[in-house]
Amino acid sequence: MYHINKILALALIVLLTGCSIGGEKKIKIFSVEKPREKLDYPMPTPLQMEEIKWIIITSENAQEVFKKLEEAGIDPVLFGITDKDYQVLARNFAQIRQKLQETNNLLEEYKKYYEVEDGNKDNQ
Repeated sequence: MYHINKILALALIVLLTGCSIGGEKKIKIFSVEKPREKLDYPMPTPLQMEEIKWIIITSENAQEVFKKLEEAGIDPVLFGITDKDYQVLARNFAQIRQKLQETNNLLEEYKKYYEVEDGNKDNQ
């Protein structure tokens, strides 16, 4: 019985002191919020297109147009498309303009996301 009391007393001491004998180590967890970096990309500048002079040639005015071009010192070599191909060309340019607008809008949204402070998102 004497041994049992010693064992119980020793077990009680170990339970009460637990891991504090070797000292308690605490782990501190923290995070540092890094602010978003500003995008330093300039917005694309609008294209500066050169003006094209369109000359409409029909079977009725072809000789007159060629004569005027020769008088102006212009070699009368022309590239032509039909009226249906002109419509296709116009649709293609419309698609290009739309895609450029989508790209500009996307860049604007990225810029807003990265450069607007958290509290001011609704103000812009």
